Amino acid sequence: MLDEVIHWLDPSAGQIIVDGTLGGGGHTRALAERVAPNGFVLAMDRDPAALAAAERNLAGKCVKLAAANFRELPEILKQQEISTVQGIVLDLGLSSDQLADRERGFSFESTGPLDLRFDPETGEAAWELIERLDAAELADLIFKFGEERHSRRIARNVVERRASDPIRTASQLADVVRRSVPRIRGGERIDPATRTFQALRIAINDELGSLSAAMKTFPDCLAPGGKLAVVSFHSLEDRIVKESFRDDLRLEVLTRKPLRPSETEIQRNPRARSAKMRVARRV
Repeated sequence: MLDEVIHWLDPSAGQIIVDGTLGGGGHTRALAERVAPNGFVLAMDRDPAALAAAERNLAGKCVKLAAANFRELPEILKQQEISTVQGIVLDLGLSSDQLADRERGFSFESTGPLDLRFDPETGEAAWELIERLDAAELADLIFKFGEERHSRRIARNVVERRASDPIRTASQLADVVRRSVPRIRGGERIDPATRTFQALRIAINDELGSLSAAMKTFPDCLAPGGKLAVVSFHSLEDRIVKESFRDDLRLEVLTRKPLRPSETEIQRNPRARSAKMRVARRV
């Protein structure tokens, strides 16, 4: 939803904008072009591969990179001796580069390690998590973070499979999940493994914890009139954003209903179909 982000943040020359989810750098590049030559974009990401790619692809642009979780924004601004910024954007979806990396498990067909960490140097990999949890714990995790109603069947089959054949890759896990979820007549728009992978990724990276923490501190990082735009991809994220915007007296909600991608964008990028964007302004 790049066009919508640019429209609602309305960046101009000399401003400082934060892209808390650098990813492939698309938002960062477009914002940097609009705040040049005297402003800059502070782009943050936990993924060292994303930061390395940005150093190459955004060289010469008005961009400063920070290897950090977006929840750490207040500390990063303090280090940069920045009091407030004019805009913040979060795009909480996976980047195309992450999905294309066959060694990290984000793609269901990946034969590399089932990792799913944004920062491969921190915490445990997803395969370690599913090896450690018992069936009840795994089912609860898949239901809580994936809203998967077949979570107990999936968890039982994962535990049964790992007893004789440890699950180490994304393709192995996807196969177990697909065999566990009943087929729906007429088919379903998403792969049956989607919700389980979502749940594991959220748990491994503490995504909802990061978002909740960030929504409490972001308003004080914004200058009066500064805008915060968040693009979410499932109901758990959107609920946190919606409630934070509604309950925070420091913010004025600008989008009473979430914005959705255009049909043109969905045709170009089918993964955008579940995106919702909400925008608020610092009062």
